[in-house]
Amino acid sequence: MNLSRPSFRLWLSPETAAAGPEQRSGPRHVYHLQFSRTLKLAVAFALLLTAGLSATPARAEAFILVEADSGKVLRAENATYPWYPASVTKLMTLYTTLQAIKQGRVTFDTLFSVSHTAMAQSPTKMGFAIGTQVTVDNALKMMMVKSANDMAVLLAEGVDGSVENFAEDMTRTAHRLGMTESNFVNPNGLPADEQITSPRDMAILARALIHDFPEYNFYWHIPAIKFGRRVVRNYNTLLGRYPGADGMKTGFICAAGFNLVATATRNGRQLIAVVMGAPSSAARAVKAAELLEGGFVQNPLSWLTPALGSVNELTPISAAPPNLHDEVCGKHRKKPAAEDEDEDAGGENANGDNSGAFSALLSSLRAPTPKGAALLSDAGAVTPVVVYTGPTRTPDEIARLATIEPAAPHHKKKSATQRIAKHTDEKATGGKETEGNASDGKTSDGKASDGKASDGKATDSKSDGKATDGKATDGKASAKKPWTPMSSSALAASPPSELQAKAAADAPKKKAHKAKLAAKPPVKPAPAPAAAQ
Repeated sequence: MNLSRPSFRLWLSPETAAAGPEQRSGPRHVYHLQFSRTLKLAVAFALLLTAGLSATPARAEAFILVEADSGKVLRAENATYPWYPASVTKLMTLYTTLQAIKQGRVTFDTLFSVSHTAMAQSPTKMGFAIGTQVTVDNALKMMMVKSANDMAVLLAEGVDGSVENFAEDMTRTAHRLGMTESNFVNPNGLPADEQITSPRDMAILARALIHDFPEYNFYWHIPAIKFGRRVVRNYNTLLGRYPGADGMKTGFICAAGFNLVATATRNGRQLIAVVMGAPSSAARAVKAAELLEGGFVQNPLSWLTPALGSVNELTPISAAPPNLHDEVCGKHRKKPAAEDEDEDAGGENANGDNSGAFSALLSSLRAPTPKGAALLSDAGAVTPVVVYTGPTRTPDEIARLATIEPAAPHHKKKSATQRIAKHTDEKATGGKETEGNASDGKTSDGKASDGKASDGKATDSKSDGKATDGKATDGKASAKKPWTPMSSSALAASPPSELQAKAAADAPKKKAHKAKLAAKPPVKPAPAPAAAQ
C-alpha cells in the first residue's frame, strides 16, 4: 500500500469499489472535495457560534467594582457589554449641567421654565404645569432623588436650548472622559434604541464626577426631598442602610432591568459598584452591597486572583444591548415592575417570589466589625431636603417650608398573599378580635366602627352587627352572621338575632312613651275666630 497518498476508500460508492484498485480517478476525487467543503463549513459554523456565544452574556446581568482613586478593577462580569442605561443616564445629565455651571454658562440660581416637551415626559416626574419656573439647583435635586424625567428635560433645554443639542453635548463629553461605548439621545434614560452605555462606562463616569466635582457631591447622596407636604425618599436604598454608602443613582426600564451605580467609603477608601440587569430593585441593592463588601474585606488569597487592570483599559465588546423586557416585565410577574417596588412591604420580585427573601438576605449579611453588625440595616428616619418652584428662597423661607407638616404616607393596596393571611387569621379567631387589636377602629367583619378604641375595647359602635348593645364586651366584638335574602313573611316569623335584640331593647322605651302620652290631659281645640264683617 502506497503510504505517500491517502486512501479514500472510506468514501467510495459501491460501484467505484467494484471497479477495483486500478481506478484512481473520478468518484474518489469528488468525494474528497465534498468532504473538504463540509469540513470547512463545519469549522466556519463553529467559529461563528463561538463568536456569538462570547458576545452574549452568560446571564442577563452585568457588574463591575472599581477603586475610585486608582481606577483599579476589583471584580467584573460582562462589564464591557453594551447596556441600556435607563435613569442612570441622569448621572451624565448631572455631569453636563455641572460642567456648564463651571464654565459660567448658567448658575444654580438660574430659572428655567417647564416646556410642553418637559411636561409631556412619562413618569416618574414632578408633573409641573407648563410655564412653571424652577432653579437649576432645585431641578438637580428633584432629578437625582425622585428621578424626575421632566426636570431632566428642563435642564437639557435650559442649558443647551434643546434636548437634541444637550444629548450631543452629553455624548461628546462622555467620549472625552473615555466612555467609548456610550451614546445618548435623551437626558433622562427613557427607552430609546440609540441610548447605550456599559457598566465600564458608568464606572468611568462615577470616577469623573467624584474627581471633577467634589464640591458638588451633595447632589448624589441626598436621602430625601420635601416639596410642600410631599416627602420622597431616594430610590437608592443603600443610603442610610449600608455602612459608608454615599451615592449615586438608580435606573429602571423593562429592556434594561434594574440598574444601580453605588459608591461607599470606609477608612478613606472609596469604591464604585455598578450593577445592571438585576431582576428587581431589592436584588440590585443586594448585589451592590455584596460587591462593595467584598471590596472592603481584605482577602488573604487576593494575590492569587489575576489582575484585571484599570477600568479604562477594559476592551469594549461590539454587540447589541440585550433586551430584558420579557424577563423583567413579562407575564410571569404578578404585578408590574417599578422603580420603587421594594418600598411595598408585600411586594414581589421579578421571579414571582416574595421580596422577604431579599430582606432576609440583606439582614443576614455581616460587616467586618467585631460586633458583627448587619450589613444592611432597616431604613430609618431621614431629614428631607426642601425643594420648591420659583426663584431662590431665603434661609428663613426655606426653614418655614421645612416646618410644613408632611402628608400621611400612602399605604399601598395589600397583596393577595396578605389578604389570604388575614382571612385565615379571622377564621382561626372565630371572627373575633383579641384585646389590643381593636384600636384600629375596626370590628371583626373588617368594617370601621364609629368609635375609637380605649384599652382594647371599642365604644359607641353602631348596632349593625358589630356589637349587640352598642359596645364590645371583654375587648371582643360579636361575630356577625352572614345575611341571606328572605321574604317579608319569613322575616316577620323568624327575624335575625340582631333585630330581636334591638326590638327587645326598644320595647321598654316604647311602653314608657305611651304611658307618658296617656297621662297627659287631652288638649281642647281653640274656638274658631269670628267671621270678618
